[in-house]
Amino acid sequence: MVRTQLQRRGISDAAVLQAMNAVPRHLFLPEPIRAHAYEDRALPLEEGQTISQPFIVALMAQALMLQGQERVLEIGTGSGYAAAVLSHLSAEVYTIETVPTLTETARVRLTELGYGNVHVLQGDGTVGLPEYAPFDGIVVAAASPWVPHPLRRQLAVGGRLVIPVGGRDDQMLLRLTRSRQEVQVERLSGVRFVPLLGEHAWKDDH
Repeated sequence: MVRTQLQRRGISDAAVLQAMNAVPRHLFLPEPIRAHAYEDRALPLEEGQTISQPFIVALMAQALMLQGQERVLEIGTGSGYAAAVLSHLSAEVYTIETVPTLTETARVRLTELGYGNVHVLQGDGTVGLPEYAPFDGIVVAAASPWVPHPLRRQLAVGGRLVIPVGGRDDQMLLRLTRSRQEVQVERLSGVRFVPLLGEHAWKDDH
């Protein structure tokens, strides 16, 4: 998977490749579809959610440009797979899931697999975690028409926020980098994610 799906498509960060190699993706999937775990595609989870294809997980992790000492916020825990990858790349990962059943399943799974620096919380990810802010990296694993303002506010100076933005079928993966004066926005890749759920996702809060 690392060689044929990631390196050949431009994933070059050695730490990201190592993390992707280290995390057993099949253990984050429902038993009936584990045989498909390392295929280059998204796969279904409970409650109508999905686990992103390996390339997208690696692309988003690489876009955060982590050095290993950061505190990262993930919006959309899903199976917990991406949080496990991020745990290899940062000091602490806080991950929020809006669906209670997915939250509990991911929490148990990550605990059993020994990912002690991952904190799984249930709630509205679009409001972030102001009590733990600011974060050096924020990654959103679902699509919104715009970047929720609370997440912008919780990004540390020098930090990066990676999020798919657009309609339900046409989205662009963006990276926002905060400096003291401004927020720089870069377009990374066309993507397709499930819709982000929460108060600040699909209503205009401008």
